[in-house]
Amino acid sequence: MDKLEIAPEFFYAKLSDAKTHFERALDCKHTEFDTLYPYMIEHPQFFWYKRYVAWSELLTVVKLSEELQLNWRDQFTERQSEYIANRVMSSRVLDEWYETNDSKEHVG
Repeated sequence: MDKLEIAPEFFYAKLSDAKTHFERALDCKHTEFDTLYPYMIEHPQFFWYKRYVAWSELLTVVKLSEELQLNWRDQFTERQSEYIANRVMSSRVLDEWYETNDSKEHVG
């Protein structure tokens, strides 16, 4: 069987997409999840689930990047990289993902 060649740019784009998806979920902005499950918008208690889905996606892309020996850390701050490496989405991750609450890093 032929070996599959994957361009690193493909995974860096997927990593960027997953990061944006997670940050949009953190910021309570519209994501693909809202399109798939529009009834959840009406129930604020499901925001935690939306964030969990985005976090899981981010961890999956990071795991694949590691398996392909691609450096994923350069797309994140040192603190964010640490959170991802720990793999646990805690309240600290949710509260401190951005370096400061007034950070300009929030996604548009």
